[in-house]
Amino acid sequence: MKTTDTTPAMLPEEPQDRSPVTKVNAPPAKERREGNVLNVFSHGVLVIWALLVVLPLLWAVMSSFKDDNSIFSSPWALPDKLHFENWSRAWTQARMSDYFLNTILVVGGSLVGTLVLGSMAAYVLARFDFPGNRFVYFLFIGGMSFPIILALVPLFFVMNNMGLLNTTHGLILVYIAYSLPFTVFFLSSFFRTLPTSVAEAAIIDGASHTRTFFQIMLPMAKPGLISVGIFNFLGQWNQYMLPTVLNTDPDKKVLSQGLVQLAVSQGYKGDYSGLFAGLVMAMLPVLAAYIIFQRQVVAGLTAGALK
Repeated sequence: MKTTDTTPAMLPEEPQDRSPVTKVNAPPAKERREGNVLNVFSHGVLVIWALLVVLPLLWAVMSSFKDDNSIFSSPWALPDKLHFENWSRAWTQARMSDYFLNTILVVGGSLVGTLVLGSMAAYVLARFDFPGNRFVYFLFIGGMSFPIILALVPLFFVMNNMGLLNTTHGLILVYIAYSLPFTVFFLSSFFRTLPTSVAEAAIIDGASHTRTFFQIMLPMAKPGLISVGIFNFLGQWNQYMLPTVLNTDPDKKVLSQGLVQLAVSQGYKGDYSGLFAGLVMAMLPVLAAYIIFQRQVVAGLTAGALK
């Protein structure tokens, strides 16, 4: 049987792309040099700033483990041994334990109240349109610009007339009122960036506004709550002027008042080692809170820019 050989069909040639190739021009050498100089300058400024912040903290921690003679004779040298008695003396004799507990009670109660009331007010101002909405919002903004020193005298008489002077709950209420303007300003901008479709779906399914806020919108605002909570915690923990005027009871003083009393009560003796130990005690909770929640703080600050 004969087989017929068939020549394979010639495939058509693929058209060649003759379009001119665009070359990406590299930035000129002058611009690269300017960019490198700017990066070196900015990094240098950041390094200097970090040293200015970190070195005093390290020096305070190092001095808290020295005795008084070593602090003055060799302030920059490492301690010959760790004097833990400085910490125990500050904790017991200087009553830092009592001041620490009072501060936790005041700051904890005021922080919870500020976040609850501030988030509710911010949600209403950001999500609902009603007559006077912008007026109420700008009242909170005006509270941020009002210097607290101008309100100390009338605030003292108001607290005295209401029987809230030298009380823990009275100081908590003042801290809440002091922190609400910034909290409402921060969270109202944050609530505007959250999607409305989820809240609308919950309302269609029969959820009330209260349930929608606490079970849906508030968990979505967690980064913003953590960020504003850290800022309020820093401000309330380091607050000195308000408790000095409104809280003169020695048994109810907070940590900032205790540090000043520790520095003043020593007179010419100067228990500087105990003072440094108390200073580090007051600094550690703030530093620990920021280290633990630093990612949430950054996420909360940048969330408002991403919509």
